[in-house]
Amino acid sequence: MARQISYTFNKQTKVINFSYDKYRDMYEAVAAAEGIDLTNFLAMEQQIAMTAKHSSATKNFRQQEFIRMGFKNIAFVKQEEPSEK
Repeated sequence: MARQISYTFNKQTKVINFSYDKYRDMYEAVAAAEGIDLTNFLAMEQQIAMTAKHSSATKNFRQQEFIRMGFKNIAFVKQEEPSEK
C-alpha cells in the first residue's frame, strides 16, 4: 500500500508520496521534497542520541528543528480501506 505524508511548509499545505525504500522517516521525506539539506541536522541528531539519557530528547530535537525550518503538521495520511459489500 502506498503511503502519503501531509505537511505544511511556509503556510502552504502539501501532500507527497512516501516510501521507506527512499527515506528513513517522514521528516527526511518532507525535507527532500522542499530541497533542504539535512547533513548538519543529522549530525547533531546523532550526537544528541549518543549523549541523551532518553530517546524523547532526540524526538523533541527533531520536532523543534523542523518547526524552526518552517514545517508544521507533519503526519502520515490515513488511507481508508475500501468497504466490501
